[in-house]
Amino acid sequence: MVLFRRLLGEVLRAQRLERGMTLREVSAEARVSLGYISEVERGQKEASSELLASLCSALDVALSDVLRDVSDAVALEEATILRMPVRASADAAAA
Repeated sequence: MVLFRRLLGEVLRAQRLERGMTLREVSAEARVSLGYISEVERGQKEASSELLASLCSALDVALSDVLRDVSDAVALEEATILRMPVRASADAAAA
């Protein structure tokens, strides 16, 4: 199953690391607790639209870029999931 919150967290972490920022720096800039940002990055918490806007602002990245990256990650994961059962069915039919 594809978890949007996990993929969003991975994209946010990648953006933060790409900019060489620590959780503490993003936390101070976004005015969000370090622990909460960490949970969002690990896919343990859902990010509200307000939180996401604050994080994007702190990271100096457009929300649309983050959502596009997440959308691409979702599509890749869905393709992987959908291909596996198709291959298994095709293999079974060939046998």
